[in-house]
Amino acid sequence: MRLALLAFRLMCLAWLWPLTHNSSHSAKKRRHKEHIGESTKQKHGGRVDLKLKKLDSTKSLLIKSEQLLRIEDHDFAMRPGFGGSAIPVGIDVQVESIDGISEVNMDFTMTLYLRHYWQDDRLAFPSSSNKSRTFDARLVKKIWVPDVFFVHSKRSFIHDTTMENIMLRVFPDGNILYSVRITVTALCSMDFSSFPLDTQNCSLELESYAYNENDLMLYWKNGNDSLRTDEIVLSQFFVEDFQPSFGLAFYSSTGWYNRLYINFLLRRHIFFFMLQTYFPTMLMVMLSWVSFWIDRRAVPARVSLGITTVLTMSTIITGVTASMPQVSYVKAVDIYLWASFLFVFLSVIEYAAVNYFTTVEEMKRLRKAKIPDSYDANQAMAFDGCFHDNDIDLTPFPDTTSTSNTERNTQSRNSTVSGPTEGTRLRRKHPLLQNLSFIMSNSYMIDSYSRVIFPLAYLLFNIIYWSMYAS
Repeated sequence: MRLALLAFRLMCLAWLWPLTHNSSHSAKKRRHKEHIGESTKQKHGGRVDLKLKKLDSTKSLLIKSEQLLRIEDHDFAMRPGFGGSAIPVGIDVQVESIDGISEVNMDFTMTLYLRHYWQDDRLAFPSSSNKSRTFDARLVKKIWVPDVFFVHSKRSFIHDTTMENIMLRVFPDGNILYSVRITVTALCSMDFSSFPLDTQNCSLELESYAYNENDLMLYWKNGNDSLRTDEIVLSQFFVEDFQPSFGLAFYSSTGWYNRLYINFLLRRHIFFFMLQTYFPTMLMVMLSWVSFWIDRRAVPARVSLGITTVLTMSTIITGVTASMPQVSYVKAVDIYLWASFLFVFLSVIEYAAVNYFTTVEEMKRLRKAKIPDSYDANQAMAFDGCFHDNDIDLTPFPDTTSTSNTERNTQSRNSTVSGPTEGTRLRRKHPLLQNLSFIMSNSYMIDSYSRVIFPLAYLLFNIIYWSMYAS
């Protein structure tokens, strides 16, 4: 009986043993999770950091890629083939846009896709399908990449919307394609001697920062086809040519470096400056000629017209100068503006001469005339700046025309009849001085000559100017 009871107990224990073991194991797991949760809350101030969980999941993916590429087995602080020949790095550039060109700062801003090609046997991996693997910026920080930088750059950045615009493609044989999207602002030494009829030659220069030609050899991947551009439209320039080139740069402390050039030629559109500068300047010069057809006694009209054109030309010159860099040489637009300003200024000086000679002529006539007591000379001068013949009684004067003709006939007869007496010296007036005195005594002729001389001189200046700079 006892033996049967003991056997029954043993059977019950054998049946209950698996259930007891499973419940104790699950209790231990629950206690372990609770312990981890409490320690995490203590670390992060009573909350579980969701970003930490996200990084953990990402890290698990990176570990698989690192294991495939054996990143932990190599020192990627050293270049591929360290100690041997220089590693060749091919460059391929696609220009997306030229965002801006500044004459004041002498620089340009360009957005481009910069692609690097090289081989690193340390990243080779086995693949039955011979397909490449593509990664983003997270793996780039763990391997060696060329340290290419832009010479003479002022500002540059890698686009990061919505992620960093970096692509790394690794092929099974170790060939690597590394591509970045960059916006760079670089220096462009411009020559404004022909502005705004100028063409500018700018270049973007690429070079390795740390590795000289003994360690890294930069070259264009596909020759002249390595530089590709989309259709680029600029407001003030027309892009005439894009051309890649190659050269060497020497630094006294570190040696020779390979340097790649992206050269492009810019030709300025002239139509904007024709509307804003040249046409208004021409109109102001022509407007100053209107004073030649206004009566010389209308002092307020001619003076105000001359001063207005001078001030307008000064405003145009100031506006053009403010939008240009402060260079120490003369530009083409400066020559045109200052020559036009000279024509406007001379038109004002011309009227000053006309008014002066007119006043001198009338003063001479007043000395010979009988001035009435009621004539107020100061009042006449204050009105328009010159005397008037209408206010003077010139009746006592004989007919000057008949008198002068009679005297001229008498002199001619005397000259034909009797020659000069012995011992007398004859003097002939210089024709230039004679003509000048004649013009001074007939000041109205200055306006008559100016109506022809000024337009012809300005037309000749324009022909010479545009033939020199527009070709």
